[in-house]
Amino acid sequence: MRKARYGVTIAALGLAAAPAFAGEPVKIGEVAPAFTGVDSNGETVGLAQFKGKTIVLEWTNDGCPYVGKWYRSGAMQALQREAAQRGVVWLTVASSAPGGQGYVDAAKANADTKSRNADPAHVLLDPQGVIGHLYGAQTTPHIFVIRPDGALAYMGGADSIASTRVEDLQKAEPYAREALEAVVAGLPAPHPVTRPYGCTVKYSS
Repeated sequence: MRKARYGVTIAALGLAAAPAFAGEPVKIGEVAPAFTGVDSNGETVGLAQFKGKTIVLEWTNDGCPYVGKWYRSGAMQALQREAAQRGVVWLTVASSAPGGQGYVDAAKANADTKSRNADPAHVLLDPQGVIGHLYGAQTTPHIFVIRPDGALAYMGGADSIASTRVEDLQKAEPYAREALEAVVAGLPAPHPVTRPYGCTVKYSS
């Protein structure tokens, strides 16, 4: 069995490294797939309502140690707040199916947001995996950045080091941050497609 860094078994953590869905994948420079979903406060949220804004989609799983690295360190929350200050809409998406690791109902999603001191604009509940499959999200975290004109500018990992160690954040290339800052400045993402890493999204099918 192949091993991940630091002696952690890849299969044991459900680590995934790249999208593997059949069908037409999302592509950089093309219009991001439209969707409508319900957030943790019962509000209907559609991508179209944020027309003209930069949008970040962040796939999450509260039981995933790779997600935990980002939230324990405070790095994800800091990036969410910086994004909001720049007028960026941050949408956290939970696509785990009922019974799967990372599944949350509205109450649990709001409790997680509060306990993690997170600050997304919305937490979208996607237990059927509709939004996740639409984008081909495979890991948690998995980040997508959409330009104000609606085109996809970035998809991939939150950073460059596939580990669960907080200290590695200081050494990693901050792919998500670089992409966000570039798009806000009207520039292309330095690395528009990178290898996502993390726990596999626990889809229902």
